[in-house]
Amino acid sequence: MVFPEYRPRRMRKNEAFRGLIRETRLDAAQLIHPLFVMPGKNKREAIGSMPGVFRVSVDQLAQEARECLDLGVNSVILFGLPEKKDAMGSGAHAKNGIIQQAIRELKNKAPELMVVTDVCLCEYTDHGHCGCLINNAVDNDATLEILAKTALSHAEAGADMVAPSDMMDGRVAEIRAALDEHGHETVPIMSYAVKYASAFYGPFRDAADCAPQFGDRRGYQMDPANSREALREATLDVDEGADILMVKPAVAYLDIISKLRDEFDLPIAAYHVSGEYAMIKAAAEKGWIDGDRVMAETLLSIKRAGADIIITYFAKDMARLLRG
Repeated sequence: MVFPEYRPRRMRKNEAFRGLIRETRLDAAQLIHPLFVMPGKNKREAIGSMPGVFRVSVDQLAQEARECLDLGVNSVILFGLPEKKDAMGSGAHAKNGIIQQAIRELKNKAPELMVVTDVCLCEYTDHGHCGCLINNAVDNDATLEILAKTALSHAEAGADMVAPSDMMDGRVAEIRAALDEHGHETVPIMSYAVKYASAFYGPFRDAADCAPQFGDRRGYQMDPANSREALREATLDVDEGADILMVKPAVAYLDIISKLRDEFDLPIAAYHVSGEYAMIKAAAEKGWIDGDRVMAETLLSIKRAGADIIITYFAKDMARLLRG
């Protein structure tokens, strides 16, 4: 095909033509809205580093659920801010912990909403690391039992899906075994299979109050320089029983999303993380970019790279844009 016989612009001349041949589409039903849940009543606190995102108390969740469902966003993922923290992160699996309360509230007030829970200890440990410590180092194997107890407590509270984000080796198998043993074999695992030690998480750590009190997480999260390792990590989680594989962050790792899409037939999720969100918000507030268009183009690029599911703080904004 050569010019002038072939003219690509023929199929771009108006929206009807462009829509007819559009290869990639966004769907609100494939977006997951993150929620930060805090103790107390009638609370809704703005997060300074994430404009438009709030910490909310459990009694405010029904309103959040209704708003999401009305927009066609059918899924949320929960992150908790406990009243107390300790060295072992015991609040993560407390029967009446903040996430367990949130799950019960959402399933009671909005049973049709899919409730996904983040399974990690960083929000519950007083040192801010994702597992328990031995000699100031995260002990992988000792952490697995706590993660399994946490995932099980979420399932018992009514969670539809659990999402381990800790990056401990073997945690998917440990969680799968615990769920199956206690009659929750139908609860799927969306594994943070490929989670990089990224600088893009800064605003999230502010929102969830989970920054490490010493050191960093490079000893268990992936090196941003590595891509082949991503396939090894994902393969391990597939073999251990993961139902969905996630890449985090998203925009800076579109190549990794694409690699996983080519390699595996499981659904692929991508987490459009807090720093990626905040940069768009900040530039839009300065008037340097068209915020809605950049939001849509960014999420479209994640989908085009191969993600079936996108976790994003833009979920509600994008759903509104898709409607209007």
